[in-house]
Parts: sequence; structure tokens; C-alpha cells
Amino acid sequence: AKYLLSCSDCDGLMQGDLLELADNETRNLWNTLTLGYTESLGHPLLREEIAKLYKGITAQNVNVLVPEEGIFLTLNALLQKRDHVICTFPGYQSLYEIAEGLGCEVTKWKPEEENGWRFNPEFLEQNIKQNTKLIVTNFPHNPTGYLPSKEDFQKIIDIAKKHDIYLLSDEMYRFLEYDENDRLPSACEEYDKAITLFGMSKTFGMAGARIGWVVTKDENLFAKIATLKDYTTICNNAPSEILSLIALRAKEKIISNHLVRIKRNLKLLETFFEENKHMFQWVKPRAGTIAFPKLLVDISALEFCQKVVTQANIMILPSTVYDYDDKHIRLGFGRENMPEALAKFKEYLSSSPPLLGED
Repeated sequence: AKYLLSCSDCDGLMQGDLLELADNETRNLWNTLTLGYTESLGHPLLREEIAKLYKGITAQNVNVLVPEEGIFLTLNALLQKRDHVICTFPGYQSLYEIAEGLGCEVTKWKPEEENGWRFNPEFLEQNIKQNTKLIVTNFPHNPTGYLPSKEDFQKIIDIAKKHDIYLLSDEMYRFLEYDENDRLPSACEEYDKAITLFGMSKTFGMAGARIGWVVTKDENLFAKIATLKDYTTICNNAPSEILSLIALRAKEKIISNHLVRIKRNLKLLETFFEENKHMFQWVKPRAGTIAFPKLLVDISALEFCQKVVTQANIMILPSTVYDYDDKHIRLGFGRENMPEALAKFKEYLSSSPPLLGED
């Protein structure tokens, strides 16, 4: 497809532009880099820089790895057959399907769309069992853009503590809150049995670097994850570690640039949905780069998206890929060319027959 209107990340950084942001130390690290094996837990300077993102966390709590790998290793280190897991849903498939593949029972925690996509913490209390081992959350949420209030997030933490349950917190869109005052504390700061997942893919526009990390104060779990990594990647990509270190040290500039683009695109979407409220119903996101509007026209989401990509060369993601329903679509607004893609989408929608499922 020529136009991608469903991308979940920000525009990828140009390597040359990123290197321009390097300080003397990281410039020298880049210029003298050798392409041998790296330290399994991550470059010491990178681990130290990551730890600075959190309160009460040291480099010893940080394991640098591929973000997807972080989910895989954490769940394999933590879960056993017949354990019970509660996971926010819809969401990133690995967060719940790896647990299912391990033979766990998974309860899907669905949001209340009528309440702004709220994940009600009361659901946890109602669904915790004697064998509940883990709660999995993803805030800011993919695909709705939902961000809980600090009160609701604290309730989740308190419930996990009360029942002595582990908490895996996927925070891949952290720092992309439209209002900095809405930013939640990281789960690893609040609870010793929490595991935080974050990385360079979404917030920093460096998905191709394949660098992320898990952070936890639980020493036994940390050691198990580190051991399992010997059976996956063994160590990290040497150039990507240095590039990530450069980006983290320049995080204010990089994130600020992304937020300017995101907020510009959001204004365009607000106008778009107001003009097309007979076709769509949406809850404006509070953070991140994606939204999950509902189709009000008489056509399934899958059929709608197939028509859009075939007839207009625009890719939009139907909610069927989340196994959620067949009436929502995922829109991405973190890319520079989103205004052009949205204009083409509006042009396509000006013709009513495709919306009604007619030829």
C-alpha cells in the first residue's frame, strides 16, 4: 500500500541525524566500535542511562534485549502450566498468547468503550483466583490510546500487592502523553514484583534498532530472565546499543519533535471525525500514536479495510486482527506523511458506495 494510515510507531529516525546528537563520549564509542559479542545484560553505559528513566532503579535492575524477547523471556521465566493470567485486551498478541501456549488460563480484561475505553480495576478483584500468578497491563494502551488515571493505576498496583501477584507492565508508549501531568509512574517503581517493559521502538522512532529492556527489582526473576536469554539472542546488537545510548541522552529533543507531529496530526483527526461523525465514533486518545474508532456504517471492519487498501491504496488495520470484534479500525498518527494519507482517505470516503458495501 502506498499510504500507511495504521502505523503504531513514530517516523523512524535517520541514522545520520541521530549521530549528530551524539556527545563526545558516545561519538567516540561509535567511531571505535568493534562488532564482537556484547555484554549479555547490555552495555553498562546503556543500562545506566535506562535506569535514569526511573526512580529507585539502578543498572542492576535492567536487562537490555529485544522488546518482543522481553515478553517471551519474562513469561517463560515466570509462568507454569495451569497458572492463571489476567491481561488487558485487545492488545499486543504476545502479551497473552505466549501464556496460553504455556498452558496457562488467560482471562481477557476488556475496556469499557462507553467510559472512554476505561479498564475498570474492579474487574481484577472480580476475576482473581487462587492460582492467579500474573496481571499484564499495557498503558498507554495499544490500540485505544487509553491512559488510566493515576488513581486507577494505583488501584491496580494495590490489588497486585494485596494478592501477591506479579505485574507485567508494557509501557512501550511511555513519554508520549499529550499532557505530561498525565504520565503514570512506572510499575517497577511502585512494586517489587512488577516487571516493566520499554524500549526504543515507539516513543523514540527506532523500531529497527531492536533495542528494549525489562526492569524489575525481583532478583530471582531477573536471574531467570538473564539465564533464558542465553537460549535466544545471547547478547544485543552492538551498533544499536550505541545508537540507543545516543538517543536516550538526547531524549528531550527526540520526544519533543515526535509530540509536535503527533499533536498536529491529532488536530487533523479531531476535525476529520467531527466531519464524519455519521460514519465513525471515536474516543480521543490520551497518549501514544494510535486510536481505535468504531465504524457506524453497515459494513464489517475487515471488508471496509480490504476495500480501502484495494480501491484507495491506503492501509488501515481492522479490529479482526486483534480478535476483538469486526467494527473497529486502528488509525496511526505518528508519521510525518499522515496528513497526506488522511487527505487521500477523506477523498475516498467522499464516495458513498464503498462504505455501503456496494460495487
